[in-house]
Amino acid sequence: MSSTAESGEPLAGFAVGITASRRAEEFATLLVRRGASVMHAPAIRIIPLSDDAELERVTAAIIADPPTITVATTGIGFRGWIEAADGWGQAESLGAALASSRLLARGPKAKGAIRAADLREEWSPASESSTEVLEHLLAEGVEGKRIAVQLHGATTEWEPVPDFCKALRSAGAEVVPVPVYRWIAPDDSVPMDRMIEAVIVGDLDAISFTSAPAVASLLMRAHENGVLEPLLQSMRTRVLPVCVGPITAAPLEQLNVATTQPARARLGAMARHIAEELPRRSQLMSAGGHLLSVRGKCVVVDGEVRSVSPAGMALLKNLSKRPGRVVSREDLLASLPGGGGDTHAVETAMTRLRSALGAPKAIHTVVKRGYRLAVDEPEVTEECEESEMPERTSMSVMPSCEGSKY
Repeated sequence: MSSTAESGEPLAGFAVGITASRRAEEFATLLVRRGASVMHAPAIRIIPLSDDAELERVTAAIIADPPTITVATTGIGFRGWIEAADGWGQAESLGAALASSRLLARGPKAKGAIRAADLREEWSPASESSTEVLEHLLAEGVEGKRIAVQLHGATTEWEPVPDFCKALRSAGAEVVPVPVYRWIAPDDSVPMDRMIEAVIVGDLDAISFTSAPAVASLLMRAHENGVLEPLLQSMRTRVLPVCVGPITAAPLEQLNVATTQPARARLGAMARHIAEELPRRSQLMSAGGHLLSVRGKCVVVDGEVRSVSPAGMALLKNLSKRPGRVVSREDLLASLPGGGGDTHAVETAMTRLRSALGAPKAIHTVVKRGYRLAVDEPEVTEECEESEMPERTSMSVMPSCEGSKY
């Protein structure tokens, strides 16, 4: 089966992993409309606020001793807090305590949630930046002030340190963290294990994250499984990590994994960003007179998406690691799913792969040695002096991937 990769679906042939637990179906729809196939594995499970004893304790403390200043960081978190208080029969008391406090909103969604609770914010930065909120507070002076800060997530060695609260404490404030959005690992770890494996073997072209806790949870699970380093190495080299914003990206950046982010921290912007980045970073090879692009779970040949079996994809990914170089049958056998049997399994899978590609000359058989991608040599113009001619290479790479590690 094949389809055109240039039919108004920029993600045709690409596979994207989704780790979000909230609005995952909406995000998947945005990607599928652009031609992508998606793999979903929620990396976290949010504890319902109404069941959170710690939040209930902090809420009671704020009602008993209202803070001088309250910082709302997210709209959904602030609304959830008010709704949880309502479930405990404390909504009116919490509202009165917050009304006596100076309310700061990090962005328009937090501002909207404050107003929906019949409260009014004193100030909100145009940048939607926590850094600007912090600078605003430090500039006015916070020594001796009691400040409630709505947070989310749990601190782990892979999550960003909450510098916001630390900076306020260092400046002399009494900080009361409000722990909305607390998360734990999902009840069923199998989907996440499969996602980790898909990243390691390159079955995905990109993996997306919409929160730092999701990143932390995935990294912790990989660490528990003993595959953290292979996971990180794959994200450093062949699977593009896409994060909704810098806070989400921080745990990966700290581990020297380069990420990419949309200009605005919104799902729609993130889907558009992925649709721009993956085709731009896609590496094209000229082999056997055809243009090939090896993707997570398929191959694009001359603009046509070609469905290939898992065994065929394993062979082609192995060959494409060093295009033009001979790979032995034994090495190819080891890369096959299961890795067992004898070299006859390689020959069978290779026959089916050539048929699926519709480009039989793209892969050469090297007698008694193995197989290689039959990459075409780059053309050299007559104007080039011999001393200026490029060193011979086994790979002809199209300009679309220039300057990109992906």
